[in-house]
Amino acid sequence: MTQRRAEVEAQRIAEAAARAMLAGDQISRAFGIALLAAGPGHATLAMTVGEGMLNGFGTCHGGALFTLADTALSCACNSHNERSMAHHCAIVFLRPAKPGERLTAAARESSRHGRIGIYTVTLRDGAGEVIGEFFGHTRLIGGAVVAEPPPQ
Repeated sequence: MTQRRAEVEAQRIAEAAARAMLAGDQISRAFGIALLAAGPGHATLAMTVGEGMLNGFGTCHGGALFTLADTALSCACNSHNERSMAHHCAIVFLRPAKPGERLTAAARESSRHGRIGIYTVTLRDGAGEVIGEFFGHTRLIGGAVVAEPPPQ
């Protein structure tokens, strides 16, 4: 297989895995989380802050932000078609997100070795300003995410 063909196949697998991860994810559907892009070791998702996501101060609840970041992590860490789960995550909130804002979460793989993966997810508001950073450590749990990639 040529280098280019291998890259195209890896991209197709990553996209199929991200779609599969989101297909059964009820909370992502409830929050209106949408896949913007996926590839080997990375994924970008978006969500609009709805009234049901607000905390007592009228800004986006940290749990909703964590959910968006965790979902991006899930798509990125499963992008190699090897089932993987978060086993430790942390988030740093930098600024609040307001009702109606369209947020993005861009997950990037920092390292994969053996059964462990390390990822960073950057959360941005509608103006592109960083509102939080999420750090996730993942662990392979065995098996494939998708049985076989979709046809070309």
